[in-house]
Amino acid sequence: MKKIILLLVLLVTVVTVNAQTSTGESLTDENFNKWSIEFGAGFNKPQKPMKYYTSMISPYVVDLGVRYMLNNKFGLKADFGYNSFQEEKNSTPFDTKYYRFDVQGVANLGRIMNFETWTKTIGLLGHTGLGAAYFEDKNSSIDDKMINFIIGITGQVKLSNKLVLTGDFSTIMNALQSHTYDAAALNPEKGFNGALFNGTIGLTLYLGKSEKHADWVTFIDKEVLAQRERIDNLEKMLIDSDKDGVADYLDLEPNTIAGLMVDSKGRAVDLNNNGVPDELEGYLKKTYANKSDAPISDSESITKLVNGGYVAAYFDFNKSTPTDSSMDGINFVLNYLRNNPAASVDITGYADEIGNASYNEKLATERANNVKDLLLKARIAPERINVITGGVDTSVDKDSATARKLVRRVTFKIKN
Repeated sequence: MKKIILLLVLLVTVVTVNAQTSTGESLTDENFNKWSIEFGAGFNKPQKPMKYYTSMISPYVVDLGVRYMLNNKFGLKADFGYNSFQEEKNSTPFDTKYYRFDVQGVANLGRIMNFETWTKTIGLLGHTGLGAAYFEDKNSSIDDKMINFIIGITGQVKLSNKLVLTGDFSTIMNALQSHTYDAAALNPEKGFNGALFNGTIGLTLYLGKSEKHADWVTFIDKEVLAQRERIDNLEKMLIDSDKDGVADYLDLEPNTIAGLMVDSKGRAVDLNNNGVPDELEGYLKKTYANKSDAPISDSESITKLVNGGYVAAYFDFNKSTPTDSSMDGINFVLNYLRNNPAASVDITGYADEIGNASYNEKLATERANNVKDLLLKARIAPERINVITGGVDTSVDKDSATARKLVRRVTFKIKN
């Protein structure tokens, strides 16, 4: 009895300590099931008081319970138990019945001891409580009412999110028990001296619409969640889509041509302010130089620059309005058209592969028309502007968000 009391004190201490430390915790997903129905059946062994004997493992015991979890560590349950006691071979015959009803506190020892760090399918529950019991013997008029104390441990093997296989071992101590379990003699002691051991195998059915029951969900400290969120935000901030060495959140020109020198704001360096990055300008001069030393503003060089795709307007996902940084490219084409009144331009719109194909075709055309409207508002004659639908661009990996940015665009083709 002293050992059982010490075990109960230890269990209560663990419950108290964890209850105090759990106030600073938060669940990643607070939608979890709390109710369950428990059924078990197996063998029992009445220890004392006894005059005769039962088998070492004596059939049988049945247990039915309903449990409610307050959170993922602690809960309450009510259960009904039925025990049948019969003699072993060569013993005086007897056939007695024991009924009990208990209200118990439940501790999810698996979560308390962090089972989730090494298993997702094995759990462990501890339970203890008080109740009332009734004892009868078919062959006599014994009507024995008593109170009981129960303590036990339940192993769990998760079969699915709704069903769990259980194995339980419980010890029951009765007080005010007037007769021995075999109904053969009176019990002179009225304290908690009636000892009964139960072992059952059973099933637990979880009730509720959520995916998981409280037995299997894990809490995360709020500070840990906050740290994770900060780290995620920092990682997003450090993304450099155009690989120019300037993070996107600081980059005023997130679609800089790869390899070009940029300033601290991610803008391609253009010291002479002619709308062409200095490095690209030098490359064009070297690559397209002819016998006459034509400057970069030469019509042929500019045409090759624009028609080669170095100038384009880009769009955010599912948007038909160009990004702010794309206005420089549109202005570049606008200035060329103003300086070359005989030139015209084809505007081709594209969309990425995400979404419905027909919708993306429409979106691509809408993007091209919006760029056309900008040129019209800048007083470029409508007959100098031709809109073409490029449709869906499948040239990049559609699973890459960064790559998809490159194809959500409008390109230009200048015709002189």
